[in-house]
Amino acid sequence: MSDWTVTKTRVFGGRWEGAVTGPVHGTPDLDVTLRDQHIDGVTVVPTGEPGSFALTIPVPVEAIGDGIHVILITDKADGETLAHFSVLTGDALSGSLQAEVELLRDELDMLKRAFRRHCAATD
Repeated sequence: MSDWTVTKTRVFGGRWEGAVTGPVHGTPDLDVTLRDQHIDGVTVVPTGEPGSFALTIPVPVEAIGDGIHVILITDKADGETLAHFSVLTGDALSGSLQAEVELLRDELDMLKRAFRRHCAATD
């Protein structure tokens, strides 16, 4: 089991940013991959607090395309997955999102009808 913990802080400007915390004496040795391919440009910088580091991962252009692409953050020492994030884009999602919106609209209409019946019955 890894001594390191990764927590997302934000996604901004094509970069995933997070905090890495762990042992006071040590530096995290992380591997960041997309479909088993190493992602270049990852930075791990000390924050000034013992055992605390800022992690920045550039979202690779290969992750921007139809479907769901998962980026894994693992500890090189033991191979344990510390965190992951997904990039969801393209036409593959439009059908499911559209279906969810339609379902929400139907449920809202049902609630409006029930509320109107209730108001009419209590007058």
